[in-house]
Amino acid sequence: MTEQPEKKRLRTIDTPFVALGPSGVAIHDRLKGLTPEGEMVLRLVGGHLGRLASLDLAARCADGNDHDAQRWAARKQGLTAASSSRWAGSITKATNDQWALSRRCQLAHIQNLEAGVRTLTYRLSQPVGEKGTKRAPGGYRSKGEWFHKSRRLHVLERRLDVARADRENGVVHVVRGGRRLLGTRHNLEAAQVTEAEWRQRWEAERWFLSADGESGKRFGNETIRVTPGGEVSVKLPAPLAHLANAKHGRYVLASRIAFAHRGQEWRDRIDGNRAVAYRIHYDASRGRWYLTASWQRLVVQTIPLEAARAKGVIGVDTNVDHFAAYRLDAHGNPVGEPRRFSYDLSGSADHRDAQIRHAITRLLHWAKRVGVAVIAIEDLDFTAEKTREKHGRRKRFRQLISGMPTGKLKARLVSMAAEAGLSIVAVDPAYTSRWGAQHWQKPLATPRRKMSRHDAAGIAIGRRALGHPIRRRTAPPRDDQSDRRGHRTAQAHRGARGREGTRRPVTEPAHDARARTGRHQRTRATSASKTVRDARSAGTWVQDSLRLTDIRNG
Repeated sequence: MTEQPEKKRLRTIDTPFVALGPSGVAIHDRLKGLTPEGEMVLRLVGGHLGRLASLDLAARCADGNDHDAQRWAARKQGLTAASSSRWAGSITKATNDQWALSRRCQLAHIQNLEAGVRTLTYRLSQPVGEKGTKRAPGGYRSKGEWFHKSRRLHVLERRLDVARADRENGVVHVVRGGRRLLGTRHNLEAAQVTEAEWRQRWEAERWFLSADGESGKRFGNETIRVTPGGEVSVKLPAPLAHLANAKHGRYVLASRIAFAHRGQEWRDRIDGNRAVAYRIHYDASRGRWYLTASWQRLVVQTIPLEAARAKGVIGVDTNVDHFAAYRLDAHGNPVGEPRRFSYDLSGSADHRDAQIRHAITRLLHWAKRVGVAVIAIEDLDFTAEKTREKHGRRKRFRQLISGMPTGKLKARLVSMAAEAGLSIVAVDPAYTSRWGAQHWQKPLATPRRKMSRHDAAGIAIGRRALGHPIRRRTAPPRDDQSDRRGHRTAQAHRGARGREGTRRPVTEPAHDARARTGRHQRTRATSASKTVRDARSAGTWVQDSLRLTDIRNG
């Protein structure tokens, strides 16, 4: 007797949820028409405050886990004499945020190392050549590979011990200006930059020209002030107060700001003296100065999930080079043709960001045009899936999932959808591609419609967001075309109206009209009438009255 293979256990599918809207807003504009004197003042102020920020970051890192409110106040008091009270507050707050971010990154690094150590330890414990399963990996293919992996295990364990010790002692490793830019200094030829160009970029990244807003103050900020007319003025630090060209130690720039995006919302805030934070930064590669305004706002209230589903949904499958989208009605039926919104993730970071924004914009415009209020997307997170220990020699696959900007994509999609009045529903990505291709790819393919696996995955994502199972309508049994064995639809609830699209509802007026016209004649005395069959399938019993022709035949 042969043993039956064990049925594969499926993991629990998380419940879909409506993503919260953005809690902050940031807009920027270029500072045009700066005079040489104004540019010199910005360089001096940025360099002076940048040095203070570097000293404050070193002091915060030295405190480690022993930092408290008293030490924070002492740091701020020491910076106030060399700048001002507001500049010192902005510097210390930025330093604390940077230290906290480094701690979060440190924890993520430790978790990544732990996952790699677990995988290597398990695979090294398996016999050489042992085949793996879908649930667990097997052993390594040769003794040579086993030897190299054992050496890598020792390396990861050493790194893990160092990282854990740093975290316990409150030690973080931070580089003001960016570690990547610092590494470029040793690879100038590969980066195709000269030492002078790199030095200019390095100094610009280490400048500090950021000021937090204050509600109740004039125009929402006393340190960097922007009037409704676009005039920009900066409160100079105490050692540079002699460079002021206005009252109270302020320097007014010749440039004018006119925010094209969200300009009215920004003006409403500064007219009400509500807090607005500003940051002035210099793009060394372009030789341009920019000003960024940002403020917090209340979290956008999302509509309930049931209300969001009323007008249908657009299921979006995220891929390395395109969005595969399909529109579904409220019952989970595909409507129209699949849509594809392509983008190119090669090139610089700015190019990739622009490509994603353009693709999302086209997706949102299509959603508004068809009247859908919800876009469903997978809740992707490849943080633990990009390690070489998990995928081994599948380098191309690791590069594929590493190139998908899941974090930036979700944040930008939620922000842009909130401005367009649309809601984002995040669903569990488990089995969407597999089950979508199994149930939807072949049935929807026609000579004029080419269905890809990604298009079918978009349908699966949309149906999961609507609360329906991914499988499509099941066919009736061959030996019994009636619904005696149960309802044959699997995509709507038993009590939903219109779940049988091809069946006319059984109503008394329709029955009486057919009887009056004489078209409702019995052709076979042994078979039940269609009205009775329809009533039985609907779960009700209707007594078919005897007609005069039946009495005569009897």
